[in-house]
Amino acid sequence: MNVAPGAWRYAAGPLLAAPFGFFVHPLAGLGLFALGGFVLWFFRDPERSTPPSGVVAPAHGKVSVLRKEGETVRLGIFMNVWDVHVIRSPVDGQVTDVEHTPGAHRPAFSKDSDRNERVHVRVAADADDRAPPIQEVTMIAGAFARRITPYTEASNTLSRGERIGHIAFGSRVDVVFAPSVSLDEVQVSPGDKTTAGETIILDEAEPDGDDV
Repeated sequence: MNVAPGAWRYAAGPLLAAPFGFFVHPLAGLGLFALGGFVLWFFRDPERSTPPSGVVAPAHGKVSVLRKEGETVRLGIFMNVWDVHVIRSPVDGQVTDVEHTPGAHRPAFSKDSDRNERVHVRVAADADDRAPPIQEVTMIAGAFARRITPYTEASNTLSRGERIGHIAFGSRVDVVFAPSVSLDEVQVSPGDKTTAGETIILDEAEPDGDDV
């Protein structure tokens, strides 16, 4: 099983303590071993099969936000503790900025989460100089998520479905589409389940407004 970077930092403690826990009580040893195993499972990083076309979901979870904000559309995907927390790029493109914004740690599904700690990954045109259909991916901390780990930085070139970060222990990921994308062009609705790097959230024919 592949795991995200940092997994062993969280799992090593309970796994190393488990043998000593058996000397205290068998249940203590089993509990520590189970905790370490759960942490590794939580940080699992399965391979994904990215479709040949289309803008793909950045996160594995449930669509919790879909709204118009001024000239742009925002799509938010909430990840609970059972979801895979490795974040993937929805598009090919060039990273122009990775910005960390400090903030609160409210539940990621609440309205107050708009003020939570977050990391913005902003994207510009790819090598073909094609305007991307999204402006940024935002990784948002939740009530228990205290660490957002981006895997990319400014000037990096991204491929669709590529891993761009990880959020530990519950969170939300938002996509801000380009102004040319309208609300009714988005291919998912609130309540829909998504798989990072696989679920199409916008048809490839829509990115720069030439076909609409």
